[in-house]
Amino acid sequence: MKQQERDGRVRQNRAPLIRAAHIARCVLLAACVSAFAEAEPDGEGFDGSDGGAPVRLESVTVTGTAETTQQMEVITKEEIQRRNSPDLASLLEETLDMSVTRYGGYGNQTELNLRGFDTERTAILIDGIPANSPRSGEFDINQVDLANVERIEVVYGGSDTKYNVSGALGGVINIVTIQKQKPGLRLGAAVSNSGYAPGEYNSRHSDPPGQIGSPHYEDFFDMQMLSLSAGYGGESLSWKASWFGNRAGNHYLYRDDYGFARRKESNEIVDTGLDASFVRDLPKRATFMSDTSLYYADKNYPVTPNAVGFAKAHDFSAKETLALDAPALFGGAISAEAALSYTHSLSRYGASARSDDDFITALSRWAWYPVERLTLRSGADWRFIHTDSEDVTKETRAGNAGGLYVAGEYQAAHGVLLLASAKGATDTRQCVVAPKAGLSWKPSEWLTLKNNYFRSFKFPDFDDLYYRSHDNMFVGNPNLKPEDGVGADIIAELALSGAVQVDSTLYAQWTKDSIHWVKSAGGRWSPENIGTACFVGAETRPTLTVPLGGPFLRRIKAGFTYQYQLSWLLNDGLSFADSYRIPYMPRQIIGGSLDLQWKSGSLLLSAHYESTRYADTVNSLALDPYCLLHLTVNQNAGERLAFFAALKNMLNSPYQSFAGYYMPGITLTAGIRVRR
Repeated sequence: MKQQERDGRVRQNRAPLIRAAHIARCVLLAACVSAFAEAEPDGEGFDGSDGGAPVRLESVTVTGTAETTQQMEVITKEEIQRRNSPDLASLLEETLDMSVTRYGGYGNQTELNLRGFDTERTAILIDGIPANSPRSGEFDINQVDLANVERIEVVYGGSDTKYNVSGALGGVINIVTIQKQKPGLRLGAAVSNSGYAPGEYNSRHSDPPGQIGSPHYEDFFDMQMLSLSAGYGGESLSWKASWFGNRAGNHYLYRDDYGFARRKESNEIVDTGLDASFVRDLPKRATFMSDTSLYYADKNYPVTPNAVGFAKAHDFSAKETLALDAPALFGGAISAEAALSYTHSLSRYGASARSDDDFITALSRWAWYPVERLTLRSGADWRFIHTDSEDVTKETRAGNAGGLYVAGEYQAAHGVLLLASAKGATDTRQCVVAPKAGLSWKPSEWLTLKNNYFRSFKFPDFDDLYYRSHDNMFVGNPNLKPEDGVGADIIAELALSGAVQVDSTLYAQWTKDSIHWVKSAGGRWSPENIGTACFVGAETRPTLTVPLGGPFLRRIKAGFTYQYQLSWLLNDGLSFADSYRIPYMPRQIIGGSLDLQWKSGSLLLSAHYESTRYADTVNSLALDPYCLLHLTVNQNAGERLAFFAALKNMLNSPYQSFAGYYMPGITLTAGIRVRR
């Protein structure tokens, strides 16, 4: 919601928005296909063919999510591998039909939208540890190596009783990377190439008819991805290590605002990452976990969306996490978790912009089981933040944030779970109390009903509080209040004989004091708590799984997704009658999937449709609907070798994800996986 106001401030050196034009309308499939998967693997296919059974996690560990009354979706490791998605955003879009806003191809800035809230208002966790930048609230999805992810948990609507952290207005995305390895030694490698169809294009649209550029056949080899992994599982100790490297030219063809064919240039990206973790069993069923990760990226950003010139950017981050899980203290009456994480992040942009951030996160969670049906929970978290901007302003800041929570879960009767929690949080300047109440009722073996009422909050980011540009045209506001919100939802989960599953949700949420940068009469930009908005939505996800057991096809799985959301901007004297929608939030998302699985492989056909979106708060700049259709094939060649291929956007639909930034057309990816 505040992304537009930040364009002239945090990204003042980056590409400004140019005038947006209508893109060609999406070809067919109003009820097109996209996929979601909550499948538990049966362990028979190297490609990760799943058993079609929903994943319902009830683990209480540092890395995993406890049982919740909220809407929750889980993407398994096998599903991640079968999708062959280039990054986290593409995976979430293809599996859960999450709305994604991008500034271009691989490596560019990307926003995830959860129930109408952007990345800054969605809590991103890595192994249960908050990962959003304390400086900007953003999260760099490119730092997540999907080959290293064990599963992804998405909790919708505020935060559950375990992760009631700042910024979880839309929900929580927990990326689990640490897990005890299976017995034995395993080695793995994967390599792939992605390419675009070359063609003629206009080199200069400013001088019609312009210079005609010849096809670049190297665009067939536009992006290469390589990953290596090793893991070992022993009786009391397991470890794994992984490395990835990517090179993306992003040299795809598109049509610009004037209808000219263009070739994307000056947006080349190279990045690499390393991760190592180990898990050690301790006495009394306790477990010690450690994870170390490094990431580096060298990126070119065009100074305008169509420019040949670019600005250079370098990103580096290092993270170390130590965690302890003790699920059975004092004879099993108490379980405890603790984690300590340190992150160093360094970013350089252009000749002078540099930010150097350090933050430490510590947390502890406890659960007490005094009687059979009652669980009492408590916990505390704390974060120390230090930022250093070595540009003209040379600003150095430090701060603290944290909180305490208490929660109770009571099995009132068979199939009835009552849940209540309250968290008190502070950033040392002000305090927030966030209560939540939830109910889960299972009236029969095939039906579960859930109901939640919650308050959510977000403390101001350091940029909002203290940012100051070298010309003093953009100045932070240290008097900002936290963003505040309340919400409720009703969820029905239907499961019949493992073949039919339907998850449906109705929700409503209201927020106030949303932070937006506004221009004063004197021409200076500064953030204010002026945003008020309301969201009302519905979502349904029916899935049909048909086991065949034949000599060729073993399973057919078909899914459908429909999301409908109304949103209203209510600040600056606006009312519901004005009907101004939140920028970049479509009213409808339609999707579905067809998943064919055989003994040695699988075929996935999926797509994603979004209705009209608006790029501004007054809804004058409309972005046309678009539909993306994807096809992915996995095929094993024995126990140690697998081939995969994916056609992304196979309809070659032209579209803008973010106004003025055109996305790739049809893309072919082909690769090989090897394991031992």
